Amino acid sequence: MIDQQIAFGNKNIAYQLKYTQRKTLGIQIHPSGQVMVTAPTASDPKAIKAKVRQKAPWILRQISTFLKYQPGTTPRRYLNGESHLYLGRQYRLKVVNENEQAIKVYRGQLWLYHPKADAQSLQQQLEKWYVSRAKKIFHQVLDVVFPKFKRYLKVPPTVFIRKMSTRWGSCTPSGRIILNPELIKAPKGCIEYVIVHELCHLVHHNHTKEFYRLLSRILPNWEKWKKRLEVILA
Repeated sequence: MIDQQIAFGNKNIAYQLKYTQRKTLGIQIHPSGQVMVTAPTASDPKAIKAKVRQKAPWILRQISTFLKYQPGTTPRRYLNGESHLYLGRQYRLKVVNENEQAIKVYRGQLWLYHPKADAQSLQQQLEKWYVSRAKKIFHQVLDVVFPKFKRYLKVPPTVFIRKMSTRWGSCTPSGRIILNPELIKAPKGCIEYVIVHELCHLVHHNHTKEFYRLLSRILPNWEKWKKRLEVILA
């Protein structure tokens, strides 16, 4: 590995360069924000830097996206201005001390109405809201994608919401799909990927070639959304 960097505007992009027998140059951004460049053995170093500079806007966008999903860097305090994810977007918390209990999404903010402004009460309220939104959105996505499986599955599966420490979804031999409510924090494309993935497992129980063939037929860009989920889990 060779440590390299380029200047782009007022930013420096550091990357690790590796020469291999591949025919084209590849750029990969890891969840940590590390940039890896893999180049053909005979590549001109100046040409490599030019290509990295050309891709700099994309690289910076990817790093920014990854940093959004870095988990638990600071404990949640549920104070005004704190950032929370919903459907892949960051929302600023707005706590309103009122008798009613409600949550509203408005202009990039999550408005929490609660008679008690303590962190525990607000956390419980927000978690219940996430679960309620998950139930609604997950079923909406299932209704959209299930018709694509009608030649394989006769009846839509029952969906259960359950927290899981390391998995976004799973399915049972009886045809149930279990989804992690934390998935509601990810973009809708990620939700669709997980549901399609589990529906494919109801057809092909293991990760066989037939499984991936069906997954690619139903959701051709599934790898893009899988990578987004890997970022969230990192």
